[in-house]
Amino acid sequence: MTAQENTSTSAPSNQRVIKKYPNRRLYDTATSTYITLAEVKQLVMERENIVVKDAKTGDDLTRSIFMQIILEEEAGGAPMFTEPMLANIIRFYGHTMQGHMGSFIEKNVQMFTDFQGKMAEQGGGVDAWAKMLQMPNPMVSASYTEQMQKMQEQMQKQTEQMMGMFGIKR
Repeated sequence: MTAQENTSTSAPSNQRVIKKYPNRRLYDTATSTYITLAEVKQLVMERENIVVKDAKTGDDLTRSIFMQIILEEEAGGAPMFTEPMLANIIRFYGHTMQGHMGSFIEKNVQMFTDFQGKMAEQGGGVDAWAKMLQMPNPMVSASYTEQMQKMQEQMQKQTEQMMGMFGIKR
């Protein structure tokens, strides 16, 4: 691959471009090497801003690759999503609220991520979740419980508002 090919993508310069070839191989244009799906996952974990492009057509395949990573993680032993949750998500496809459901999930995951970030800051950058689970201090446990309860109440309120738009009451 030439330097010209490396720079001839439509992705912004701050994005790391991964090209997917017809033989299903993934090529990291930043390192000029083929990488595995596990390595793409690691880039995501490291908060790299990546985009996956079809090497032939230039189509954006990022969502497809991310879904493939999630599928492998879900099949790997400790799934994050329950069957009822997945069934409910499927039910929103084609529904008038489909777009709202996506932004609802995104906002709640962002809220959870922000909370996790705050906990990590308070914990000196150490994995705050593991640290808090190991500490017997009742003040820490009370603080953690209170913050988690607030987050749960906010998520429940947002869910009830969204369900209210469907005319569903609990």
